Amino acid sequence: MRHASWPNWFFAGLALSLPFAPQRILADYAAELGRVEVVLEPEAPAFSQDLGRSQGLAFHVVRPGESLAVLAAQYGTTVAAIQRASGLKGWRIQPGQELKIPFVTKASAGPRLPPGVVTYTTRTGDTLEAIAHRYRLSLLELVSANPGLPSLDRIPLGYTLLIPEGERGTIVPLAPGTTLVDLARRYRLDLAELARANGVADPTALKPGDLVLLPGLLDKEAMARLERKRAEERRLAAERRRRWLAERARRRARLKRVSYRPGKASLKGFQWPLSRFRITSYFGYRRIWVAGSNFHAGIDLAAPAGTPVRAAKDGRVIFAGWGYYYGRYVRIDHGGGVETRYAHMLRLAVRPGQWVRRGQVIGYVGASGRGAYGVHLHFEVRAGGRPVNPLSYLPR
Repeated sequence: MRHASWPNWFFAGLALSLPFAPQRILADYAAELGRVEVVLEPEAPAFSQDLGRSQGLAFHVVRPGESLAVLAAQYGTTVAAIQRASGLKGWRIQPGQELKIPFVTKASAGPRLPPGVVTYTTRTGDTLEAIAHRYRLSLLELVSANPGLPSLDRIPLGYTLLIPEGERGTIVPLAPGTTLVDLARRYRLDLAELARANGVADPTALKPGDLVLLPGLLDKEAMARLERKRAEERRLAAERRRRWLAERARRRARLKRVSYRPGKASLKGFQWPLSRFRITSYFGYRRIWVAGSNFHAGIDLAAPAGTPVRAAKDGRVIFAGWGYYYGRYVRIDHGGGVETRYAHMLRLAVRPGQWVRRGQVIGYVGASGRGAYGVHLHFEVRAGGRPVNPLSYLPR
C-alpha cells in the first residue's frame, strides 16, 4: 500500500516517448474512477493475450461492492489481465485491497474536422477537376477547402484532401493563441454563425491545430496563386516539348543515308565498316534500355541483310563467335590498346587468330542476338578496354 501523503497521481519514467499525453490520462481516469493511482512504468508488463501491449498500470484500492468484472469493465481490460498483473489466484477481492490494473490508452486523434467535412486520399489517375465534379464542388470551392495545395495539376499520390459535403468555405487550422473570436474579427464573420458552422457551443473550446471552416468565404487568392503556378508549369512543359521536338528533328536529320568510297581512311587509319548505310543510333545515353543500361557503347548502321561488313583497320581477330546480346560478332585487335567490335551479323567470314587487312570482308549484316532491334550492324571502338565514340576514329 502506498503512503497516504503521496499525491493521488504519480508517473514514473515520464522521459519515455509515449504515444499519448499523461495529463489527458489523468483527467480522464480521475473523472471516471475517483481516487486511483496511475503509474507508467519503464518496464510495464505485456498482456498480449488480452490487450496487446499494456501501456500503464492503475493502482486501484478496492471499494465495497466492487468486483473484478466491474473493474475490468471500468478500465476497459479483462479479468485475466487484472489477475496476472495483481498476482491473484482466484476471483475473490477485499475492500481496501490494492490491485494493479493494466490499461491501454487510445492514441490521440488528429485535428478536429468541421461538421460535414470528410477526407479523400488521392489515387492514380485523379485530377482536381474530376474530384470536384465527383463531390459536386467547383474547383474554387475545392481549393478553398485546401488552400495549401501545391499545384492544380501535380497532386502527389496519397495526398489527403478535405471535402466539404455540406457548407462551403475556406478551411484553416487554428493557430496557437487564436480563438474563433479572433477568426471572426479577422475575417469579418458573425461569431454565432462561425461557431454554428463548426459545431461548437463554446468559441474557446477548439484547440490549436483544429480545422476551422470559414463559411461562405472562398479563397480567391489561393486560386489565383495556383492558376499562376499552373500557367508557369504549362509554359515549362511546352518549352521542354519544344526542345525535345527540336532534338528529335536534329536526330532525324542526322539519320540520313550515308555513302562512303570504299577504302577511304581517317587520319587514324580507320575506314567505315559499311559502304552504304544509315546511322540509326549514336554513341552515348539514349531513351531505350538494353541489358539493364541505356548507355549505347557504339553506333548502329542500318543496311540490308547480307551487306558485307569490312574490317575498319588492319588487325588480328581475337574473337569470332556468339554473344548473348551481340549475337554473331567479331573483335579485332588493332594494337596500342585499341580494338573494334562488329555485332548482330548474319554470318561470319573470319576465325579467331586470323590477321585481316583494312577493308577485308569479315562478315555480313544481320539481326542476331538478344540486343538486336532490326537488321543493322552495331560497331564499337574500345581504347584501353573502355568504349569510345567511333565517330572520332572514322573519316568524315
